[in-house]
Amino acid sequence: MSQNITILWADDEIDLLKPHIIFLENKGYKVITAKSGNEAIEELDNNIVDIVFLDENMPGISGLETINLIKTKFAPIPIVMITKSEEEHIMDEAIGSNIKDYLIKPVNPNQILHCLKKHTDHKRIVTEKRSSDYQQAFRNITLKLMEAHSYEDWINIYKELVFWEIELEKSTDSHIVDILYAQKEEANLSFSKFIIKNYTQWINGKTADKPLMSHTVLKENLFPSLRENESIFLIVIDNLRYDQWKTIQPLISDYYRVDKDEIYYSILPSVTQYARNALFAGLLPSEIGKKYPDLWLNENDEGNKNDYENELLDEYLRRYGRKIKHSYSKVLNMDFAKKLNDKLSTLLDNELNVIIYNFVDMLSHAHTDVDIVRELAEDEISYRSITASWFEHSALFDMIKFLAEKKIRIFLTTDHGSIRIKNPVRIIGDKETNSNLRYKVGKNLNVNEKEVFVIANPQEVYLPRLNITSKYMFAYGDKFFAYPNNYNYYVNHYKNTFQHGGISMEEVMIPFITLNPK
Repeated sequence: MSQNITILWADDEIDLLKPHIIFLENKGYKVITAKSGNEAIEELDNNIVDIVFLDENMPGISGLETINLIKTKFAPIPIVMITKSEEEHIMDEAIGSNIKDYLIKPVNPNQILHCLKKHTDHKRIVTEKRSSDYQQAFRNITLKLMEAHSYEDWINIYKELVFWEIELEKSTDSHIVDILYAQKEEANLSFSKFIIKNYTQWINGKTADKPLMSHTVLKENLFPSLRENESIFLIVIDNLRYDQWKTIQPLISDYYRVDKDEIYYSILPSVTQYARNALFAGLLPSEIGKKYPDLWLNENDEGNKNDYENELLDEYLRRYGRKIKHSYSKVLNMDFAKKLNDKLSTLLDNELNVIIYNFVDMLSHAHTDVDIVRELAEDEISYRSITASWFEHSALFDMIKFLAEKKIRIFLTTDHGSIRIKNPVRIIGDKETNSNLRYKVGKNLNVNEKEVFVIANPQEVYLPRLNITSKYMFAYGDKFFAYPNNYNYYVNHYKNTFQHGGISMEEVMIPFITLNPK
């Protein structure tokens, strides 16, 4: 049955359509009738209408003229034109007027009913179908969570959860959306336990069943594709989550075919200082500090911790015998992005071009500190939406379209993701403790260690030991560290912001995408 839908049907032969009207009324629709365009406008002035059926050929003003009047005064109302004419120019004019549908007389009741469902009940029908499908998927995902034993199991679970997040993001069924997010929270807790159990073994190579990680992904996924006399681009969008990638993928798919849609695992801490340096060095943090002491800054050292990525990449390529011509660019603002696009053609002489885009990371930090950004990206849906909107109008998208024209392959990836934090964990540290909300490193950390992942011996996972008693502590799930001083202010300020550095599916499992031009 209809959901209180009111139809305005304008036709100079409306009396002949009485059987159709009775059919619709029996289905629960309310039908208001008019015999001319002018009458139709009067009815719209006096009634709330959900959809208009409009005859193209009526006395007085024509159907096409009526469309323009309705669009001017009542723009959101969908209009379906019904006509005896199949002349192409009339169809073109009607469609050009942004009508919702076009039906040729004679129409039968089922045609009308189908049209109504498509244009008024569509959202409800889609919501009900998606809710039903997710309820079935919920049971399957629950079983997979119970049986997840490998990093590949978790990649598949995360991809499925992201699929349903995006499928249900326009759902009007808030109950089913709440169920999805509750299941995702449960998954994140189980995933965190999985990481805690296996991370040290992966880092030390004590098991063959280990994922691609920050320090190995370029060697495995990029270097084999480097060829002489062919230019490829590696684009690293800082802090890009897998769900954000899936949101921008439809825009890219007009220009590029996705050959591989892979997920790799960020090292801990899942922040730029550690993960992106490891990405470009092909080494873990303490290995970088030991092998290239001039190219690594510790937590308590002054200066930008990622100033030497280009030099680390040079050394990485040299160690693996890849003597290729390459470039490195870091885009921090729009002016530089435009200048980079202006010189793109000169970069095509290089076998490898690395480009860092920092917008999403800046969005994450702005979300914490700028009220208007917090309002624009207040939840997961809006966070994805604002990322897609930025990308669609960005210099980066212009670059990708240019590279597609030149038939240039692209590898698109990131260094870590982020999670929306909700639950505070009290911690006490000294003045030298770092400020990150998702991980802490220091010598005098006091916390309930049952609530966090503690690495008492940093060298065991190739992290720098700042002093002999330094520990690393990681928040997992949606937790974040908060100090007892000004506790309530601190919690209220940071709760529901997007942060990174800890353990969650969103932070750790991140995209590595291979794109071939169409």
